[in-house]
Amino acid sequence: MSSRHHIEDFMRGRIIGKIEEGRKITDVAREFDIAHSIVSRLWKSFKTTGMCSRRHGEGRVRSTTPAEVRYIVLSAKRNRRTTAQQVANQFLAASGKQISRKTVARRLRGGGLYARRSVVCVPLTRQHRTARFQWCREHHNWTEQDWACVLFSDESRFSLSSDCRRQLIWCESGTAYLPENIQEKDRYPTCSIMVWAGIMINGRTRLHVVANRTMTG
Repeated sequence: MSSRHHIEDFMRGRIIGKIEEGRKITDVAREFDIAHSIVSRLWKSFKTTGMCSRRHGEGRVRSTTPAEVRYIVLSAKRNRRTTAQQVANQFLAASGKQISRKTVARRLRGGGLYARRSVVCVPLTRQHRTARFQWCREHHNWTEQDWACVLFSDESRFSLSSDCRRQLIWCESGTAYLPENIQEKDRYPTCSIMVWAGIMINGRTRLHVVANRTMTG
């Protein structure tokens, strides 16, 4: 259990009773499968107040209402590459209430949005997926001898400058490869080189660097 607020009053009474019997806090925490710090705080609170039940209304009042939380989550979904601080600034301009970026991050996590690195690739179109699926269906019966006669080759361009665009996006778990969460990267405005190579069952070719030129096939 991560918080004493999750412990029911009956369980609190049992924990206090065990300690009053002379049991060690460590043993009681292990018996009830509760963190040592929680049992320790509960015992200190009982010695101070003489009560083992939790008083209702404890804790800080949330700084945002449910409607404001929906606004924060919607703002992040509209622009998934916006930062928590930018969302906080938008919230301030819209409501006149100031909240911290940490509060924004907690509300977004509560809404199922997490800050993650975006997948960098060229998204496949419907035509690409259809063509690849058709190719797999046509070759699924090939034997090892058939594939031994095939050489797969490809070319790829590599940027010679460092990529410092470490931008996070807000996305739900398991949605990294959705189109809206992919950072498309197929242009290299700075210096780059083209590299070509081929592979087959029994080996591979050497890497061929094509400088100052473009290879399309």
